[in-house]
Amino acid sequence: MPHAPAVTAPTTPAARRTQAERRAESERGLLMAAARLIATEGVAAATLERVGAMAGYSRGLATQRFGSKPALIEALITHLHGRLEALLSEAQVESMTGRDAVLAFADLFLRGFALDEEVRAYFMLMASAVADITPSRAAFAASHQMVSQRLQAMIRRGHQDGSITPEVSAPEVATLLGSTLLGLTTQHLIDAATDLAGLRTAMLAGLRAGLAAVQ
Repeated sequence: MPHAPAVTAPTTPAARRTQAERRAESERGLLMAAARLIATEGVAAATLERVGAMAGYSRGLATQRFGSKPALIEALITHLHGRLEALLSEAQVESMTGRDAVLAFADLFLRGFALDEEVRAYFMLMASAVADITPSRAAFAASHQMVSQRLQAMIRRGHQDGSITPEVSAPEVATLLGSTLLGLTTQHLIDAATDLAGLRTAMLAGLRAGLAAVQ
């Protein structure tokens, strides 16, 4: 008796990506390639042509997408700031007390974000912008201001919910904390043997004690 032909279930064609989706994907790839080049070979190595080639696209795509290296750097800064915001959202810091939110911010930054290759590129770019007085300094200043405003909002929330002593000044502590995080990350870049985990533990302990409202 002949076997009946196998019945093959109809396959659903994969949904075609929109032009906007394809563009976003290529831009992410270019930014990741730029970060990788900067982190491994330095800022000068990340020419637009090399970025396009490393990302697996044409050598001219980075120029087409960003127009110039400063514009690429600004896009990378914006991308990394968005990643930090996504991490904070995943950690649900908005549902925490103000003090716990500040602690979570510092912990997330030093536990993972500071060790990321793309973040390493960010700090290398920042050092270059300061040393060479490049126009990118303004983009870094704007990014740091957004982080400061986020920290200030957490501290003020702590004032309101009673988890942070009212004697703590939101602008001053936000600046001190942000500067400390920048400094620790830079130190780790300079000396990979830096005990970042131990420093993170010490910093969180100091924050818990310094921010706590008197019971």
